[in-house]
Amino acid sequence: MLVAGFPADAFGTNCYVVATAPGEQCVVVDPGIGVLDRLDDLLAEHRLRPAAVLLTHGHLDHTFSVAPVCGARGIPAYVHPGDRELLADPAKGLSADLTRLFGGRLPYTEPEDVAELTDGATLALAGLEITVDHAPGHTGGSVLFRLPGTGSAVRSDLPLPPGVDWAAEQICLAGDVLFAGSIGRTDLPGGSSSTMVRSLREKILPLADDTVVLPGHGPATSIGRERASNPYLIEVAGPDGPRVASTRGW
Repeated sequence: MLVAGFPADAFGTNCYVVATAPGEQCVVVDPGIGVLDRLDDLLAEHRLRPAAVLLTHGHLDHTFSVAPVCGARGIPAYVHPGDRELLADPAKGLSADLTRLFGGRLPYTEPEDVAELTDGATLALAGLEITVDHAPGHTGGSVLFRLPGTGSAVRSDLPLPPGVDWAAEQICLAGDVLFAGSIGRTDLPGGSSSTMVRSLREKILPLADDTVVLPGHGPATSIGRERASNPYLIEVAGPDGPRVASTRGW
């Protein structure tokens, strides 16, 4: 398996590509703002041919380039129905501050071919088997994408922290559900702190400790590292019950 990626200049949103090997088809995950040239370079470097775009959720910093990536290749974009409307009108997912930042003008195009994701489904794309977990809280349609690990067969230029390696049971593309040391904010339109707590309990905490987590922003981590040190996960799993509040990060 080949896993590669880079952070977009805007908002540091991580864009990933996953393939069975160089020279094969791949999936592109979360092509954000200003990523087209770097994505083309990455695809050319590994001789990859995109088969689909997967969206962890509908926020503009994760979806901005989905239409040109899909349109140039005639491939579909996959999103959960809970965030489908954000592909048609991304302003619905923005805070007032972000709306002012963009000046009320979003040079964004909705992708033509959109397929909807279902909780628990397994996608067979580009020779990969990808499990979809609906994990709302950051947005109503946030999802995790899980792939079985292949141990030493994984090729990647992505740095991993000490104690985390690719010889893992699985890889989780977590979007803005879980970060290294934090979680996605829940105070944007469609967000819910109580729903995030449920997603963390039911979708994140049951994962094996060695699961490699590739988040929507920031460095890679593992479930074990976050279970031991992430204050939000510790709070959710603690005996006193969750008190997870809206976060002000991503």
